[in-house]
Amino acid sequence: MKRHPLVWTLGLSLVPAVWASEPVELQSTVISASALAKKPHEMTTPAEVLEGDELIRRREATLGETLEGLPGVRSASFGAGVGRPLIRGQQGARVKMLNDGVDTLDASSVSPDHAVTSEPLLAERIEVLKGPATLLYGGGAIGGVVNTIDKRVPTYVPENGYEGELELRANSVANEGSGVFGITAGSGNFAVRVEGVKRQADDYEIHGSPSKQEGSYNDTDTFSLGASFVGERGYLGVAYSEQDNRYGLLGHQHADCHLDGAAWHCGDEHEDEGEDEEHAGEEHEGEEHDEHEGEGVPYVDLRQYRWDLRGELADPLPGFELARLRVAHSDYRHEEIEGGKVDTRFDNDASDARLELTHQPLFGWRGVLGGQTLRRDFEATGEEAYVPPTITRNHALFLLEEYTAGAWRYELGLRHEWQDIEAEGRPDKSHRGTSFSAGAVWTFAPEYSLGFSLSRSQRLPSAEELYADGPHAATRTVELGDPGLDEETSHNAELTLRKFAGRTTFSLTLYRNQVDDYIYAADTGRDIGSSYREIEYRQEDALFTGAEGEVRFQASDATAVTLFGDRVRGKLLDGGGDLPRIPAGRLGVRLDHGFTPSLDGQLEFYRVNHQQRLADFETETSGYSMLGTSLTYHGALRHADYQVYLKGDNLLDQKIRDHSSFIKDDVVQPGRNLTLGMRMTF
Repeated sequence: MKRHPLVWTLGLSLVPAVWASEPVELQSTVISASALAKKPHEMTTPAEVLEGDELIRRREATLGETLEGLPGVRSASFGAGVGRPLIRGQQGARVKMLNDGVDTLDASSVSPDHAVTSEPLLAERIEVLKGPATLLYGGGAIGGVVNTIDKRVPTYVPENGYEGELELRANSVANEGSGVFGITAGSGNFAVRVEGVKRQADDYEIHGSPSKQEGSYNDTDTFSLGASFVGERGYLGVAYSEQDNRYGLLGHQHADCHLDGAAWHCGDEHEDEGEDEEHAGEEHEGEEHDEHEGEGVPYVDLRQYRWDLRGELADPLPGFELARLRVAHSDYRHEEIEGGKVDTRFDNDASDARLELTHQPLFGWRGVLGGQTLRRDFEATGEEAYVPPTITRNHALFLLEEYTAGAWRYELGLRHEWQDIEAEGRPDKSHRGTSFSAGAVWTFAPEYSLGFSLSRSQRLPSAEELYADGPHAATRTVELGDPGLDEETSHNAELTLRKFAGRTTFSLTLYRNQVDDYIYAADTGRDIGSSYREIEYRQEDALFTGAEGEVRFQASDATAVTLFGDRVRGKLLDGGGDLPRIPAGRLGVRLDHGFTPSLDGQLEFYRVNHQQRLADFETETSGYSMLGTSLTYHGALRHADYQVYLKGDNLLDQKIRDHSSFIKDDVVQPGRNLTLGMRMTF
């Protein structure tokens, strides 16, 4: 009988467990996105944290690439400038992207070719909450939440009056050069923070170098200035940030799409349009993008201007321990430019605000209650304006409670949302959704816990799913929305077994998520011409099942071995077949070794399986093997500490295609790569 790789992983975890005689302390990081300030092993649902040396080692240009190695997490790639995290087969609006608890307020959930504006090189910590029991941030986050914690708003005054970081890094696969700086200074009750990143990367090399993926460049400039008043009971601060990002649009193909009666048809672009674009390109002559080899490829010119207000106050009111305020406003726009002229422009003027109040224990229950409001004014103009201008208003109230009795911790959550969407020239839509969850963690032995959770989450349809009607060149599709879509309802159950201390530690999770009225982009099968496909948003019942896990054995004080893997299956019920763009299973091993107190290294190998569980009109994707390694040296100067690191990725130079990407058949992932960097803290 063939056994799934995670079955072997579970078996292997039990062998070294009997050797565990000396306790080994794990990270004691508190998950800020949990609201109840819990550590990962105390939570009812799985959570991952990247911070410190591990975060420095894994950071890449996008969040998806940075989190790619975590069990259950993949990157939905769309070229070097776009890598949105995909959790348990869910992507887009089903994975909530946050900056310290509030929405990133970009347009990354609208289309897979739109970048997430969180900058990994400025992250102090990245938290990943997996599964739909994330009711504090939206019932629609049935895949999970990615919360990036940064320093843009100071939360304390440096002890010596100032502190900072400087970092330089370069890689070989794209001739990338990046610089990072951050300085916090303060005196008395006031602190200021200034930070920034500059990244320039050319087209990256692919399998069989010197071949390159044309148009895969990525240039990013990010700057932030913040200030805070810090008192004995908390802080209140504000920050202003700007991001300017320019990256190639891979796989982008225009076509002359038009309605013939009620049906769409697409043909080749008119020949004279190419001549117009050639002359129009002179308008941008000399600009930075012309230096790249992929200058003939359409590109995105993205700008975001963002304000953040953050504050925390201890003992704000009688009966309450803590008040936590987060407010953000973003003026976002990006232009898709081809042949020197703007084909499409996306504007997203959005605000998100949330207030949390942690109450003192009441009849043994301790919890958080609060509210959230979001307003999104979205408009697309130009050739790809396949969605009418919309204004989305979403308001929510939420409550999360916990009760501890001996070795048991119980958790209950409730959230209700109101959403109204106004669409220009189309009927307005209103939806309501109620989500709740119940879970428990049983610490049945000093080093072991068993977590179990049940949840019912409702996701409200997005404006794009309701109103899309027209060609989308990025995905080479004509998208057809449905104003009659209802809320989708997810029923999730999961079980997590953890061993969180000792020489052997592990976290193993099984989950089952049945979604009634699941909204997905179905290929209609109509041949509309010019390599375009027609997709329409439909609702059918769907089922997601999966497993993920990680087992770490501390073989000696200097050496640790980790086995990890994940697998997810997404299918439509009632014989509807498999869902599209579900990643294949993965199994790997990681070796960590400390050569000296100052020098440590890591070697990692994993195998991604061949994906042959396909939706209608989807093609198979070959499996591949990924080998990576890293070396890190820690040193100290008189007034500063420093790290020098060298890492290698895809050392086997595999030809890799991302099954979760719309353009996987046209775009190959980067080939063999070496990254060298130096980071200094003072």
